[in-house]
Amino acid sequence: MTQAPIPSNIKLHKKSKTLELIYNETSFELTAEFLRVHSPSAEVRGHGIGNGTLQTGKKFVGINGVEPSGNYALKIIFDDGHDSGLYTWQYLYTLATQKDQYWDRYLKSLEEAGESRDQGLIGKF
Repeated sequence: MTQAPIPSNIKLHKKSKTLELIYNETSFELTAEFLRVHSPSAEVRGHGIGNGTLQTGKKFVGINGVEPSGNYALKIIFDDGHDSGLYTWQYLYTLATQKDQYWDRYLKSLEEAGESRDQGLIGKF
């Protein structure tokens, strides 16, 4: 297995709620919502195959901070209190390079479950 590249720079853009991963000449911007719903935490993925929990209502989530975890991962601290997922360099690179496939699969899962990206906000205004 080849080792995933490590970003040469990481920029948190709080205003646009994105995390920019820079790999030499290429950069990827991942939204906070995208990262949150694809968190590698047990809360999201579950403790076994098929035990994951579909994340809903995360459209407006932001990122409060990013911390290194050893030499192999990032801990992303979201403004909804979630901070338990460790995003390995491999997983971040996979999310960045396969973003469209991951996002399409997520939207399809929401639709099949009759759920929404902004669930919980409807009727509160």
